[in-house]
Amino acid sequence: MDAATTGTPDRDGERGGTGHDGAMEPGADIERRNRGRVERSGKRVRAVFAGEVVADTTAPLLVWEVPYYPAYYLPREHVRTDLIVATGRSRTSPTRGEGLIGHLRVGDREAADAVTEYPESPLPVLRGTVRLDFAAMDAWFEEDEEIHTHPRDPYVRVDVLPSSRHVRVEVDGVTVAESHSPRLLFETNLPTRYYLPKPHVRLDLLEPSDRVTYCPYKGRAEYWSVRTGAGRVDDLVWSYPTPSTESERIAGLLAFPQERADVFVDGVRQER
Repeated sequence: MDAATTGTPDRDGERGGTGHDGAMEPGADIERRNRGRVERSGKRVRAVFAGEVVADTTAPLLVWEVPYYPAYYLPREHVRTDLIVATGRSRTSPTRGEGLIGHLRVGDREAADAVTEYPESPLPVLRGTVRLDFAAMDAWFEEDEEIHTHPRDPYVRVDVLPSSRHVRVEVDGVTVAESHSPRLLFETNLPTRYYLPKPHVRLDLLEPSDRVTYCPYKGRAEYWSVRTGAGRVDDLVWSYPTPSTESERIAGLLAFPQERADVFVDGVRQER
């Protein structure tokens, strides 16, 4: 899915890892490598809720709670702890220990269970930090740039390269796009994505969708459904009209995921 739905990481489904030799590693290997991984970041990070800056720090921690992307843990002294309401409940992590759960309350707005603290964590670096649920906040900023879905992983790279490869896309046996001038997007641990100019796409088969998603590395994506004589495939095509700087070469181009369409590159059908 190349983009992530608001509040729910959805970056191309299952992710594999890339070894130093470029070979794909099973997801379990990434999980073992990242389990309990914590790194310091030098970015200024702010979280906003109900019109208030509820956290502002230049000493955040990146914590890989799941293998494929990190979460921010913030020094307690840089968080508006006066807005935290204890619940008396906890959650347990095999790597982080017992996490005390709290609500975040600003005026008449409350983010339920949005706060977790690990005061007795077996990872000493996490003691004295606060985890704010990313999706529960109204906005997050790295320096002065708003970010979406989850913090950026410093080890994810996005490369967009012009190509002369022949890319053809079929949906239900109908050719809906064909180009000899695609742009190929390579993103760490994800499938190659083929972005095509609109003049090379059967726009008459596309129907605008209300779906909007966000990617931490590419920005805000818009979607179209594809209707052929066999029926309609919902939310199949996406585009980033104003992508982030590292992905600006795909601005306005259209992508068809090879998981849901038949994508042929130089005559070879890509695996779903």
